[in-house]
Amino acid sequence: MPRPRPRTRPAAGAAEPLPPARVLAPEAHGPEHIALDARGRILTGTADGAIRRLTLSPARGLVRSEVLAHTGGRPLGLVPCPDGGLLVCDARRGLLRVGPGDGSVRVVADEVAGRPLRFCSNVAMAADGTVYFTVSSRRHGLEHWLRDILENTATGQLLRLRPGGRPEVLLDGLRFANGVALAPDEAYLAVAESAAYRISRLWLTGGRAGERDVLVRDLPGFPDNLTRGPGGVFWVALAGPREPAVDLLHRAPAALRGAAAPVVAGLRPRPRPTVRALAIGPDGRVVRHLVRQRARYRMATSACVSGGLLVLGSLLERGVAVCALPPGDITPPAHPHPVQ
Repeated sequence: MPRPRPRTRPAAGAAEPLPPARVLAPEAHGPEHIALDARGRILTGTADGAIRRLTLSPARGLVRSEVLAHTGGRPLGLVPCPDGGLLVCDARRGLLRVGPGDGSVRVVADEVAGRPLRFCSNVAMAADGTVYFTVSSRRHGLEHWLRDILENTATGQLLRLRPGGRPEVLLDGLRFANGVALAPDEAYLAVAESAAYRISRLWLTGGRAGERDVLVRDLPGFPDNLTRGPGGVFWVALAGPREPAVDLLHRAPAALRGAAAPVVAGLRPRPRPTVRALAIGPDGRVVRHLVRQRARYRMATSACVSGGLLVLGSLLERGVAVCALPPGDITPPAHPHPVQ
């Protein structure tokens, strides 16, 4: 049976206006990734190395803000563990584990194949305890993320860590590997490649296990973190709109990209005031496309649904942005993924 082609850019007119957002917990500087614990509380890592937990109420706003631990580095993506602990991708220290309740932090992995892990980005955990995580770049660290995207180094990786094992590389040569999430049935992994404007897919089970294809391509911006929400959809924040100048630079020879990138990055361009979040079905179909063009909260790097709220995080801003999720139907497809 022929496989349906993944949906590419959202259809014209499909965008919905994103309501104005309230910014809560301004003490949380740079909440780059948003995750939920088993009770629906917000977990995030911030620029000062803290792991924070925020309790929100649709009626009352922020109820409580607390620090659970300090990693001693720069925490990015994180995922709760069944025992109440957390796995954290720290851009400076590698893959870490925060103990449940005591704030202890230990290194789970800081190298792969004898090479230090640089710029760990996002993490997902399977039901059997297998951990999948991304490395955005093997050339540049977090401080030079823009240089890496401009140079289009394609040195990102997807790694796997089995219980009791050592990290192994599943995919290499990714164009700024970022968010990672498992399909609802764990048949595949979705991996955001920010510099390629796409979400790639690595099949884990079935006759196509080990194959890589594209879940959704030609996105209208740079996809960042991925979270799986109600209905089995993936929510992805686009950190900025697509830039024609970046597309042009990506087509230039590597030497020119390498020369231009530090100059452009050194100008520290201000992020565009556009916030965009998409919900993508397990089959690659874009089912929600929310946009706000003149937002004060810039460079949203994570989108997560909590109850009737859409919660946004940002690498740069202070606090999390929260707004009511506009009414709309998110209908899972008849088949969770193309028939194999």
